[in-house]
Amino acid sequence: MAIRAFLFDFDGLILDTETASRAGWEWLYRRHGQELPQEKWAQVVGTSGAWDPMTDLEELVGEPIERAALNELRYAHEISLIEAEELRPGIAEYLAAAELHGLKRAIVSSASRRWIDEHLTRLERAVGWHAILTADGDHERAKPRPTMYLEALDFLDVAADEAVVFEDSPNGVRAAKAAGIFVVAVPNAVTRDYGLDEADLVVGSLADLPPDELLARFS
Repeated sequence: MAIRAFLFDFDGLILDTETASRAGWEWLYRRHGQELPQEKWAQVVGTSGAWDPMTDLEELVGEPIERAALNELRYAHEISLIEAEELRPGIAEYLAAAELHGLKRAIVSSASRRWIDEHLTRLERAVGWHAILTADGDHERAKPRPTMYLEALDFLDVAADEAVVFEDSPNGVRAAKAAGIFVVAVPNAVTRDYGLDEADLVVGSLADLPPDELLARFS
C-alpha cells in the first residue's frame, strides 16, 4: 500500500532540543556539585512525567532549593543553546518531498503546543502541517503510549500501514510501533546510545536516506 502520511516527532527529530535540554540540567546539577544521572535522564527523553530531576537534585543536595528561580536560570541557559539550532539534516528535504507527492504531514509530540509553535515560528515552518498533536502535560497521552499516534491516524484519515513515523527516542519508537506504524529512527547526540533497535529502520541522519528511496520501499 502506498504511503500517504509522514508523522514527525519534534524534540530531537525536527530540531535538536534534546542536547540543549540535557545541557541545561547538567549545568544546574553541577552548580550544586552534582552530576545529572544519565540513566535516569534517558527515561524522560520523548515523554513526560517519567522522572523529576528537580526532586532528584533536592534529594542529592539534602535540602530544599529555590526551584522557581533556579529553573528560570536553567531554562534561559537551555533556550540560549536552542536558538542556535536549525532544522536537523534531511528534514527540509522530507517536508518538500511530502508536499511534492501530496503526503499529509503531522507533528506528534509529548511536548506542549506552545513550545512547538514558538520554535516552528522561529524556523519559519509554522505552516504546511495537516495536524500537530501534543501531550500538553497530560502524562496519560504522552509517549510511549500510542494514544497520540492513533489520534493522528484518525485525524488524517489514514491507515497505520499508510504512514511512516520519524522518531529519535525509544519512548517515541515504542509509541509508534504500538500504533502499528512503520518507524524510522534517527538518533541525535543524546539518544544515539539509548538503543533504537525496536524501530523498523535506523539511520544516522535523514540526509543519508533520500525520501524517494524510502517511499520506494512501499511501492
